[in-house]
Amino acid sequence: MGRVKEFDPDAVLAAAMNLFWRRGYEATSTADLVAELGIARASLYATFGSKHELYLRALDHYLTERDPTIVELLSRPGPALPAVRALVEAYATEAGRDDCGCFVVNAAVERMTDPAVARRVRTSWDTVEVALTSALLRARAQGELRADAQPRALARFLLVFLQGIRVLGRDDTSPERLADAVRTALTILD
Repeated sequence: MGRVKEFDPDAVLAAAMNLFWRRGYEATSTADLVAELGIARASLYATFGSKHELYLRALDHYLTERDPTIVELLSRPGPALPAVRALVEAYATEAGRDDCGCFVVNAAVERMTDPAVARRVRTSWDTVEVALTSALLRARAQGELRADAQPRALARFLLVFLQGIRVLGRDDTSPERLADAVRTALTILD
């Protein structure tokens, strides 16, 4: 008869996600994980596999919490441009106060040569791009955007801009820098 787990795997996964998010993959050792998560090395391996597998599961956990929220915000009925503007402003606000940055951006910067990580990062970026494109198509159809606006190109610009905000947010950048950038970027929607 197998032993009953003496820990909540979901809680441990969330704690691992936070550790990888703060420190990155390379700077987090298995010993760090064991100490932070409060479980034995054998339990860590038996439940999650290798450090790499745990990292991928932690990234997946982050993505299942984050990406649906963005899609939900951008697909609400009614005017679409206020939701797009709110998303851009939320990224800037979070970037200005979040010293860990975005786990997806951190993963891209540190681990994009890892095919499993790259696949997850690209899927996340594709999800945001599609949600933005859909919102901007609605905005054009509803007369919120010019008739000659190109929703996909605008969405791609905004995706790149949002990821850039997340990178700059890792630094102790001035709120004025982000505010000026957001104001300028949002002029493309006028």
